[in-house]
Amino acid sequence: MTTKLIAYDLSGPVANYADLIEDIKSLGTWWHHLDSLWLVNTDLSTKELRDRLKTHLDNNDELLVINVSNDPRAWTGFSDRGSEWLKNSFD
Repeated sequence: MTTKLIAYDLSGPVANYADLIEDIKSLGTWWHHLDSLWLVNTDLSTKELRDRLKTHLDNNDELLVINVSNDPRAWTGFSDRGSEWLKNSFD
């Protein structure tokens, strides 16, 4: 299982965040403390995630999926709960 970063910008006339968010939440354990950015622990590849989530997007929406496991990282300003999730997921 690896940690994937999922970020999106829904700019369609009828941005349907609800279906996209429910699908992201169903992928595995997740962290969501920034508006359109999620970290998810999942066995799916970045391409599999992209293909699954793009079904919720309009033609002018944007989606970014990156495998962030084993990469250096740092953070600040999050709640204890948010920081603890990040620490446990990456250490």
